[in-house]
Amino acid sequence: MFKALIVAAGLVPTLAIAEEWTPLFEDAAIQEALADRTVRYDALTFQIFGAAGDTQYITERASEGRWAARGGQYCSVWPPSDVWTCYDFAVSGNSVRFIGTDRSVSVGTYEE
Repeated sequence: MFKALIVAAGLVPTLAIAEEWTPLFEDAAIQEALADRTVRYDALTFQIFGAAGDTQYITERASEGRWAARGGQYCSVWPPSDVWTCYDFAVSGNSVRFIGTDRSVSVGTYEE
């Protein structure tokens, strides 16, 4: 079961090569960077971030959860769990990066 953005569902951590990342520490900036956006992680995996805090993670099957910017981090919860997991968040051009507390990294690209 998909519990968190980068912990499950087979996401392979990726590293951005020769990109300059801008960390976002303000909740409003994180909200603006993700609300009503779709982020693609690979050819078969993407996530839709609704402005109202709803999110869908789509790969072999869809998972529905909630997301929010809290304390300068991106946070998500994926039922049936009620535990929110938070990540540092950064942007670089058309790419976004989520960094877990274990320093694992997941990179995606905005879809237009």
